[in-house]
Amino acid sequence: MIIWIASYPKSGNTWVRAIVSSILFSKDGRLDNFDLLNNIDQYPTKKYFETLIKDYNNPIEIQKNWIPSQRLINQDKKIRFFKTHHIFCKYGDNAFTDNLNTLGVIHVVRNPKNLISTIKQHWSLKSDHEALEKLFDEQNATGLQINKHQEYSFPVMISSWKNHYNAWKKIKKNYLLIKYEELVKDPEKQLKAIMTYLNKLSKIEINNNKIKNILETTSFEHFKKLEEKGLFKESNLDQSGKLKKFFNNNPKKINQKNLNNEIKKKIENEFNSELKELDYI
Repeated sequence: MIIWIASYPKSGNTWVRAIVSSILFSKDGRLDNFDLLNNIDQYPTKKYFETLIKDYNNPIEIQKNWIPSQRLINQDKKIRFFKTHHIFCKYGDNAFTDNLNTLGVIHVVRNPKNLISTIKQHWSLKSDHEALEKLFDEQNATGLQINKHQEYSFPVMISSWKNHYNAWKKIKKNYLLIKYEELVKDPEKQLKAIMTYLNKLSKIEINNNKIKNILETTSFEHFKKLEEKGLFKESNLDQSGKLKKFFNNNPKKINQKNLNNEIKKKIENEFNSELKELDYI
């Protein structure tokens, strides 16, 4: 059965994925390289559809095989975690996932007003206004490009920030909401919330030393040092073909005061009910 770590891009998915990996796949909780993250793959990608479809450019063929591909993943009845930026959606009779294949979801959400600078850098956009258009774009979709050594494209439907948030919160089965800002403010509290969640689904081994190590080695500062050593392999490419820094913006230093008032107002008007629901306004 699948537990999704689902988020709109640049909302803290890799951070939560690192925390979950450190809890489940290390004895001492230390993340001294990013190899642990290999235990939590990304979905959808080509390899999960290889025996099912012929045309990767045919969205209908892909949609028809979301559930069949997950049935294949779940054949051994083990619990698996997947990172996804894909929206939870349904086209005709084809749903992205269902209760037979999903055990739960860790839904990572970030204030869209804090996303402007990060998605501008992530998608190599020219201005804050282009980043705003991405947040509002209900047709937003992308391929997946890992790096120049390992690259492939596969349709990932994202939609707007609003649609993405409202879609994933519909999954009530073993649902956990993690707000990026709370993770920045009090990582220990959010770590314990994640541990409590995981322990309900499968017994985990934890102790104070492991908690200490997880907090130390899943910090932005630690991630940045590892990336500077060339140990992070999931960065996007810039327009010249070079790897862009993934851990580029210190979350503690992102300040909405630098956000254009016009853009801020447009976000608050467009996402008003969602921002109120999440206590972002």
